Amino acid sequence: MSWSAIRRCCGLSLLFAFGLHTAAAAAPIVLRDDRGATLTLAAPPQRIVTLLPSLTESVCALGGCARVVGTDRFSNWPAGVGALPKLGGLEDAQIEAIVALKPDVVLLATSDRVIERLEALGLKLMVLEARDHAGVQRALHAVAQLLGTPAAAGPLWSTIEQQLAAAAARVPAALRGRRVYFEVDATPYAAGSGSFIGETLLRLGLGNIVSPALGPFPRLNPEYVLRAQPDIVMALQRNLAEMPGRPGWASLQALQRRQTCGFASAPYDVLVRPGPRMGEAALLLADCLAALPASAASANPGAGSR
Repeated sequence: MSWSAIRRCCGLSLLFAFGLHTAAAAAPIVLRDDRGATLTLAAPPQRIVTLLPSLTESVCALGGCARVVGTDRFSNWPAGVGALPKLGGLEDAQIEAIVALKPDVVLLATSDRVIERLEALGLKLMVLEARDHAGVQRALHAVAQLLGTPAAAGPLWSTIEQQLAAAAARVPAALRGRRVYFEVDATPYAAGSGSFIGETLLRLGLGNIVSPALGPFPRLNPEYVLRAQPDIVMALQRNLAEMPGRPGWASLQALQRRQTCGFASAPYDVLVRPGPRMGEAALLLADCLAALPASAASANPGAGSR
């Protein structure tokens, strides 16, 4: 029950609601994480370490930011987490510093290298790593349950869905079906159609040059991108700026026609984190698509049917 709803109640209704809240808070928490491991806590954790930006954002969006005592080095939203101790990343998490914070639970990704070491030291772990929309929804519900506020996840997910729908409505009809190359790293790694980014693009009415068979975030041969000739290219702004200098990439028609979306670091963070700002990410994509040069967008009307 929300606080606004509680304030509207009175008499026995208020006492009943308070009793339910107290009982729920006192109940032990039992959760299964993305490894299939079971986490059991006697009460909602009051000291939380997060080692993945999307998990930091999820805890904060669900009202638990005051309980976070340390994060990975890349967590930067909301702004207040910047003042917290930084504990490394997926490859170099600082074990001693994490232990010294005496967390009730550590939230981290399935790909994190320190899982076994932290467990051997007796720390409680919740391992979550969303790769698609369903995974984001599942992770938000798991974090809400962990915090002892399971009802908080539903409204948050509803907001994300509303933002996705609003973003889809902003995309110009002329761009429907256009095929996108979304670069997540200049190596190049791309967001495939089965990733949370690819699913957002699909919700916006767009296609993807990356076959589902290649996985959610495959490393591509640069020749793959050249052969695919994406209709729209999306990337971190600095990577987009250097693309014409890559061997052969000046021939990409999307670059020639300025059918590109380049993002500064802060908005790009929103786009590549599978968490509570996923709806905001869709709106950022829609805004860029709506601003593409109309004459260039209509110059290749058959592109979307390849």
